[in-house]
Amino acid sequence: MQVTETLNEGLKRGYAITVTASELDEKVTEKLKEAQPDIEMKGFRKGKVPMPLLKKQFGQRVLGETMQEVIDGAMNQHFEDSGDRPALQPEVKMTNEDWKEGDDIHVEMTYEALPEVPEFDASGIVLERLVVKADDAAVDEALESLASSAQDFEDKDGAAEDGDQVVIDFVGKVDGEAFEGGAAEDYPLALGSGSFIPGFEEQLVGVSAGDEKAVEVKFPEEYGAEHLAGKDAVFDVTVKAVKAPKAAEINDEMAQKFGAEDLDSLKNQIRERLEAEYAGAARQVMKRALLDKLDELVSFELPPTLVEAEAGQIAHQLWHEENPDVHDHNHDKIEPTEEHTKLAERRVRLGLLLAELGQKAEVEVSEAEMTQAIMNQARQYPGQEREFFEYVRQNPQMQQQLRAPIFEDKVVDHIVEQAQVSEKEITKDELQKAVEALDDE
Repeated sequence: MQVTETLNEGLKRGYAITVTASELDEKVTEKLKEAQPDIEMKGFRKGKVPMPLLKKQFGQRVLGETMQEVIDGAMNQHFEDSGDRPALQPEVKMTNEDWKEGDDIHVEMTYEALPEVPEFDASGIVLERLVVKADDAAVDEALESLASSAQDFEDKDGAAEDGDQVVIDFVGKVDGEAFEGGAAEDYPLALGSGSFIPGFEEQLVGVSAGDEKAVEVKFPEEYGAEHLAGKDAVFDVTVKAVKAPKAAEINDEMAQKFGAEDLDSLKNQIRERLEAEYAGAARQVMKRALLDKLDELVSFELPPTLVEAEAGQIAHQLWHEENPDVHDHNHDKIEPTEEHTKLAERRVRLGLLLAELGQKAEVEVSEAEMTQAIMNQARQYPGQEREFFEYVRQNPQMQQQLRAPIFEDKVVDHIVEQAQVSEKEITKDELQKAVEALDDE
């Protein structure tokens, strides 16, 4: 086997690989010898079929497998000897398309090599960690929100308004006939909740206790019960009570509804949760600052194909954000702009840098971390969590999408540990402005 360099420009590489006919025949013979002891053929004892006959019978099939193995082996040996790492899957093709058995194999392999990432001293990086303490006002605001969510209702005089609760008896009819599941008594319905079919709750705004009303609605075409889908219906409604919302009193009893021992315990839980949220937001601000510094600090040649692919993806994503009504990909090709390419270069550079740093630091994503990430994602599909979990387990590409941000964050933490980090205490509003500035960049 002979490997000859044909291209070496920047990160672009090209090699001509020649596998001689004798080498290929030798590999085929080796494979047949390995299989010979188990082969039976009429007129011969098991394991005693002559090699010429084996080659005639099975040679063509083994030849195809062996050609692929020999070419793959040559590529792997090249990467092991050269130390090159291809940025993307190498392009490989046979150059003697009229090849026939007995000819040498000529293969051309081209690829872009990943660049050498220069080393740098992370201890020279200066960062600022923003710190926000949850003050009493923030805790009280969160308490008010909890009290509102734990609201009760109390009887009121007068007509029902949006947000009030009406206690009703009702019977639903289609074509004058009551249908199964369309009746209830003393049903508490919060107006504006959207818990009934469209148009039902709106027609009860303005009713008072003791009123009777015929509510006319149309079941949606996609309604779950097929015998009702798309049908007009009338609900005979009797209003038994109208109640106004009343926020829960902020006391020990309310705290216990949320699993806390008392109000002070609930306040401490809220303070811890708020400060955890602030810390998460502050981390994103510091991470952006770190990436900005790394982008300025480290420079190296980038594989053009990776940049082009990333720029295309950015352009495509931003186009869909600007055209939210288009949900498919049946549109003209989106050509990346200079701005897209510049952003792509930054992403590729930082991605390669973090990957290299993570490899050198032996950063790994544990099974427990992956499982947690899958479970977090699965919560977006209520009732289908198990199916989603199995889908991810069988989909390496999806696994990589979930693993990549975890790996990146762990590498960022590794760099931060070596950097010079000072803390600066700020207000919640100042942190909010810092977070909003990230979206503007």
